[in-house]
Amino acid sequence: MRRYSLNRKTKETNINVEVNIDGTGKSEINTGIGFLDHMLDQLSKHSLIDLKVHAEGDLHIDYHHTTEDSALAIGEALNKALGDRVGITRFGQALSAMDETLSRVVVDCSNRPYLIWKVKMTKPKLGEMDTELFKEWFQAFAQNAGITLHIETLYGENNHHIIESCYKGLARALRESLAIDKDRSHEIPSTKGKL
Repeated sequence: MRRYSLNRKTKETNINVEVNIDGTGKSEINTGIGFLDHMLDQLSKHSLIDLKVHAEGDLHIDYHHTTEDSALAIGEALNKALGDRVGITRFGQALSAMDETLSRVVVDCSNRPYLIWKVKMTKPKLGEMDTELFKEWFQAFAQNAGITLHIETLYGENNHHIIESCYKGLARALRESLAIDKDRSHEIPSTKGKL
C-alpha cells in the first residue's frame, strides 16, 4: 500500500496530510486559502492520488508559511509513501492546456530534488494569494517529494489559467511517473540500483 500520513507542526503552522498514491483522486482539502484549496483539489483529481490536507496557519500575517508548509508536508508524505520506489515508471510528462494557456511539466522521481520554474505572471495576486507564492509551493514540494520538476508555461494570458495548468500538468506527470511499470514491477528504475 503506497500511502502515508503525517503531522507537521511548527510555531507557524499545524498541518495534517494523508496521501494514497493508488487512490481514485478523492480529496479533502482545507488550508484556509481558497485558491490553494482549489489547486490541491485539481492535483488530487488529475493524478488519482487521494489527498487529505488540513492546515492551520498564521494567515493573519500572510499566506507564505501555510503555502510553503503545506507543500513540504505533501511532498514528504508522497516521498514516504513511495518507499524505495521499486517498480515506478519514474519519468512523466504532460502538456497541460487551459483555454489560451499551455504549460509543459516534466518530472523525474529520482530522489534528486530540483525545480526549474519558467512561469511568468502579470498580476501580484490571485484572489487573496500572492502569485509569487506558487514558485515557493512547487519548490518546497519538489524538495520534499524528492523529484526533479521542470515547469514551463509556453504561452498564456490569464493568470488563473497559467497556474491551474501548472498544477494539472504536475498531476498528469505524477500519474505517469508513479505508475507501476508492469514490465519492471520488481526493479528500481536506475542503473545505480537505488533511487
